[in-house]
Formats: sequence, structure tokens, C-alpha cells
Amino acid sequence: MPHEITSAYPGTRAAVPFPRLQATLTVPFERSGLSLHSGRHAVVRVSPAPEGHGIVFRRRLRDGRVVDVPALWQYRESQPLSSAIRREGVLVRTIEHLMASLSALQIDNVLAEIDADELPIFDGSAAPWCQAIRAAGRTEQPARCRMIRVRRAVAVERGQRRVRIEPGTGLHVTGHVALSHFGEIDWSGAITPEIFEREIAPARSFGRYVRAMAGRAYGYLTRRDFLQGVSPRSAALLVRGRVLGGMRVPGEPVRHRILDLVGDFALAGHPIEGRVTALHTGHELNHALVAALMRDRSAWELA
Repeated sequence: MPHEITSAYPGTRAAVPFPRLQATLTVPFERSGLSLHSGRHAVVRVSPAPEGHGIVFRRRLRDGRVVDVPALWQYRESQPLSSAIRREGVLVRTIEHLMASLSALQIDNVLAEIDADELPIFDGSAAPWCQAIRAAGRTEQPARCRMIRVRRAVAVERGQRRVRIEPGTGLHVTGHVALSHFGEIDWSGAITPEIFEREIAPARSFGRYVRAMAGRAYGYLTRRDFLQGVSPRSAALLVRGRVLGGMRVPGEPVRHRILDLVGDFALAGHPIEGRVTALHTGHELNHALVAALMRDRSAWELA
């Protein structure tokens, strides 16, 4: 029998069965704010899209071109401290928090139009995106949602960093990080709409205060778009054994790593069903696992 996933939307407390139907937004929403790396203001309008459309980013360029960049692993480009995609030379970056929110809240088809190359960072968490999606509403579509069901284990590792996915029901993630002055931090659970919004989405991007400020100064002096928007308002900055302003949720750093992982996995193009173990992971390792999984056609099936 299909298992059930609790809906995250007000007034819809009944469980959402899986397999489920595809879904889009009920109405568009628009959000704006400063970006993490460029430090510039960006406006994003996220609109409903037809079934089978997927998540697509659209940029209107100064030369009049309109370029659509599908949020798919084939278009992924390595960028420092963020997830990015590029098509026809057009870059869209820092997409992971919006991607995680859409994926976890079971929104399959949208068009996201952006007037810059980087999405806003807000407070460093996914909570503002979740709030916007909730307010816009979720509308089911006639077509079934197809999912990537893992059939056998796939893993990637680099030194102490390791990410592994194996067969399992739903998406279940076990995360682990160890930070000086904080020690070992763990979180484990199913990624359902309700759990994601309550336990994962509030977790902010994090880093050492001294390193973040040094990175910001480096970007400014070299005129590069690197951490120009970082501040205690856009990230959880660590000073020895504490977070400036305090942690929002227990074990906030590991929860944010899981948030990023959910967003990075969404580039597979379909929801992934499996059990994930992530030790000291980051964007590069997450994307390496998605690529390894997708290229090994015997390791999964499209159900």
C-alpha cells in the first residue's frame, strides 16, 4: 500500500498519499531581497506552470534575450558556497533554499522569473520561501507524480565527507557534522512537508564569523561576487562555541546541511525515495551523489 505524507498546508490536515498527483502553485507570488554573494537586490516571481513543466528559472537579459534554465542536474555548475545552474551561458545561483522548499512542500511545476543572476538570501533560511509557498497555495494537477525509487546503494566520499543513498520508503535523511567548540551534531528523520517546515526550514546558512568577514573583505577587494551580502542578518555566524543571536533550532548547523541537501537533490528532476546518510556533506558532495545516481541507471527506477 502507498505510504502517506502529512500535508503542510493550513486547512488540509488529511494525509497526502504517495504515489500522488503533480502539483503547482494556486497563485503566483513575488519576493525580493539582497543576495548572499553579489550583495545586490533581486526580485523573484514564482508562478504556476502546467503539468510536466518542472522547476524552470527564467532570466530576461539586457540584450532582450529570454533564457529558460531548467533546474536539472545536467545544467548544474560548480560555484563557491551555493548551488547554481547555467544554460546558454546564463547563470542562476543560490537556488538551493527555494528548491528545497518547493521539493519538500511537494510543488512540482513552477516558472521562477528573476531579474538578477542570484536569488535573495533573506535570513539565510528557507522559512521565507515556505511562507510564500503556503500563502500562494498548492493545486494538484491531473498527471501522476513520478518518483526516483532507489534500488541499490550509491555513495560518494572525499576524505571524511561521505554521502550515501540506499533503498527506503519516502525520503529519510540522517545528517552528521562535527564543529570545533560545538562537538558532534546529528539529526535524523523523514523529510515530509510538516517536518521540513518545522524542523529544517528555519535553520540558517552558517559559518565562522571571522572567516565570513574575511571572505567578504576578499570579495570586495578583488571585486568578485563573493559573500558581499553576508552578515548576522543573513546567516548564523559562529564565534567559538556560540551563535551570534543564538540558535533558532537545536543543532542548527546540521539541519541547514540537510536543508541544502534536499535542495540539491531536487535537481534530479523528480522526488527521490531512499534513505540518505550524510557525513560532513556540502553542495559539491551532494551534487556528486546526484550525478552518480542518475548516471547509474541500474541503481534506480522511475516509479
